[in-house]
Amino acid sequence: MKRVVLVRTNGPRNVGSVMRAVANFGPAELVLVAPQRRSMLVHPDFTMMAHGVENVRDRIRVVATLGEALEDTTRSVAFTARPRDGRVRVDWRERTSEFKSACDDPAQRIAFVFGSEADGLDAAETDACKEIAYLPTSAEHQSLNLATAVSIVLFTLYTGDAVHKRERGPRLSSERQLAFLREHLKAVLGSKVALSLAAKRDIEQSIDRVFTRVPIESRDARAWHMMMRALGSELAPRDFGIGGPARDQRRDDALERRVDEALGESDDAQA
Repeated sequence: MKRVVLVRTNGPRNVGSVMRAVANFGPAELVLVAPQRRSMLVHPDFTMMAHGVENVRDRIRVVATLGEALEDTTRSVAFTARPRDGRVRVDWRERTSEFKSACDDPAQRIAFVFGSEADGLDAAETDACKEIAYLPTSAEHQSLNLATAVSIVLFTLYTGDAVHKRERGPRLSSERQLAFLREHLKAVLGSKVALSLAAKRDIEQSIDRVFTRVPIESRDARAWHMMMRALGSELAPRDFGIGGPARDQRRDDALERRVDEALGESDDAQA
């Protein structure tokens, strides 16, 4: 089990944001140690940033000391950007895999401790934790927002199922479909647009370059075929000797029907 411990936190927006991260990447507990505002959990900024988290106030425990927050934990990690005399801080990236497994162990309760927005954790607070870690950053800006730091740690530890499934990407034209598109464009544009043999050669070479190198979505290929049909073309893959299995022929027939239907709707709209 993961436990997020915020020590002497001052900003209700940060606490609300952390609560949302806990809900996003839990299961985890949230404990506040001596928060600096009595109105923290009823502040409008907290409510706004924790929007959508059910029973939000019931999910937060408030204690007076860090000792109380750690008393039933099996491990504790303090996060600090400042070096500590006599103690080694570990790069969090080097320990993530280890802590992932530990957090999924029901026999363990691991506290991840973060200090206040103003001055972080003091020496006594880091001494109370068994380990010290830091989140590496660029030299340009070395301090992290509290809620951002907590979110990064929880995200790297998350091993649950993703609710947001992989989104379906665009459907790209097959090589066979691209071959037909290239030949269709060259046949129509070469004969109807080019005013000379040199111009026809340039157009055909340009079509080969563009429609070979660039991925073309099926819907874009369909749009180009519609334009060729609007210019009077009735050419099909078989006219160029582009064959294929029966399912490809069915797809070609379906494509032609969709193009014809689209052109028919366009004519009706103009009438």
